[in-house]
Amino acid sequence: MLPDHRAPLARRVGDSADRPDPLTIEVDGRPLAALPGESLAAALMAAGYRSTRVTHGGAPRAPYCAMGVCFDCVVTVDGESAVRSCLRPVTAGMKVRTGHTS
Repeated sequence: MLPDHRAPLARRVGDSADRPDPLTIEVDGRPLAALPGESLAAALMAAGYRSTRVTHGGAPRAPYCAMGVCFDCVVTVDGESAVRSCLRPVTAGMKVRTGHTS
């Protein structure tokens, strides 16, 4: 039987993997659990975020290359704008603002 690719990533990984205790970050004013060592982009995608910003024309943009080249995953982190979320590891208490807020 093939895995259900529509299931959230955290469920597909399975419960048998040894995982560190999650930490909490804040995204657009809401708490979000993330795993130490993962990138901010990975944490956002695992939590169900499908885009991190919108273009001036209103098109959603999301992590694409996952290596810092495309800049499609930029967010604001602790007041620092244009942070590539695919390159930024999560840290406890970090405050993230996506391009979906004013």
